[in-house]
Formats: sequence, C-alpha cells, structure tokens
Amino acid sequence: MNNRLSDHGLFASQWSIIFCIDRFGPMTQTEIWKYLNIEAPTVTRTLSRLERSGWITRKQGTDKRERVIELTDYASNKIPIVRETMDQFDNDMVASLTYDEKVQLYTLLTKLATGENNL
Repeated sequence: MNNRLSDHGLFASQWSIIFCIDRFGPMTQTEIWKYLNIEAPTVTRTLSRLERSGWITRKQGTDKRERVIELTDYASNKIPIVRETMDQFDNDMVASLTYDEKVQLYTLLTKLATGENNL
C-alpha cells in the first residue's frame, strides 16, 4: 500500500487520516485519534507532516486548546486521484480470488465490521 501511496507523496497512516476527514468533514485531533484508534502523539506527528505538505490546515476550535483539522483545496483536488490508486490496489489484492471467494471475504469483513460476533 505504501508503495502505491508514495506516488502521491503519502504513507498509509497519512491516507487513513485524510480519508477520515474527507468522509466525516472537519474533525478535532481527539476525534481523529479516537476514531482511528491511534495514539494521540502519532496523530499529532502525522498531522504536522500533512500540514507541511499542504494536505490539511489546523484551525482554532471553540475551545482555545482545541484544533479543528480541515482538508485544503489541494487535498480536495488530489483525493479523487488517490482514491483511484487505492481502488486499483484493492482490486489487485483480490484479483486471484474467485467470485465465490470474494463474496465470502466481503461477508466475513462485513460481519467483523458490524461486530456481529462481539467478544
């Protein structure tokens, strides 16, 4: 995945944050690390890199300690291109599976994602 994302100057950890903000809209750093289940210092470092490379901006939130993360116009223009790359990556990952295996994989992943077998 990182090999494919490197063509866009990104790593998987950066893409997961960009994808999250693109999906849910502006978010606080706390919302990002809680949603992605990533430690706060890791998110802070990744956001700093994304800000330096022009993908995100940090704005003052309602609380002086709170920072709201937003995508830049640059990011909004690049996301469809990166999505194409990631869609192709996904297709390549399952290319060797039969149709029935793909259906089974989808069913199992959906079951895991929806927590049907809560532990």
